[in-house]
Amino acid sequence: MTDEPTTGKAESTDPTTDEPSSSPPGEEDTAATDRDGGGAGEDAPDAATDAAPDEPSGDTPAADAESDVEVDADLQAAADALEVDLELLLSERAQYLDAYRRAQADFENYRKQAQKRQDDAVVRSLGRFVENLLPVLDSCDAALAHGASEVEPVLTALYGALSKEGLERIDPKGAAFDPTEADAVMHEPGEGGEQVVAEVLRPGYRWRGQVLRPAMVKVTD
Repeated sequence: MTDEPTTGKAESTDPTTDEPSSSPPGEEDTAATDRDGGGAGEDAPDAATDAAPDEPSGDTPAADAESDVEVDADLQAAADALEVDLELLLSERAQYLDAYRRAQADFENYRKQAQKRQDDAVVRSLGRFVENLLPVLDSCDAALAHGASEVEPVLTALYGALSKEGLERIDPKGAAFDPTEADAVMHEPGEGGEQVVAEVLRPGYRWRGQVLRPAMVKVTD
């Protein structure tokens, strides 16, 4: 067998057709270069242009909506709790205010009653003092009845001082008999009508509107 001489041109096989390619080696290399780099004369594509698009973040619209719902639920729960606390505070405030008003009213009533008791005690004490002076007034009246005019200035001054403090003389001569202000110790026949005070045997006295001593009188029946 005789070996055929090989030529310097290498045959290439097209992978799609399994046929030898007829393109010369230089042109094939040039085409490959154009495909890969776009040619030496063209600018390289911008790196920013070739960069891959931003990947979507982990927070999707559904996750955001769920998070907003949770926040709204927390806010609503806090608002409800605050409203309950406010209602409790208002209720306690009303209770404390009612208790304060009742305590204030009770204290005011106690103060008035204590003041009234104190005033009554003072009136009673003065009444007892004035009652002890009534025999002096009776003695002055008896002295004047027997013509001792010298005691008249003393009687006038003493009765004047006591009358300024609330002493009143009860002298019902000629008036209808009032058993609350006079004691009938003597009776005499009359016309049979209403009992009338015929004579005052001893005058009576009132102290600040209350009968301190009733008058001693004689009445006609």
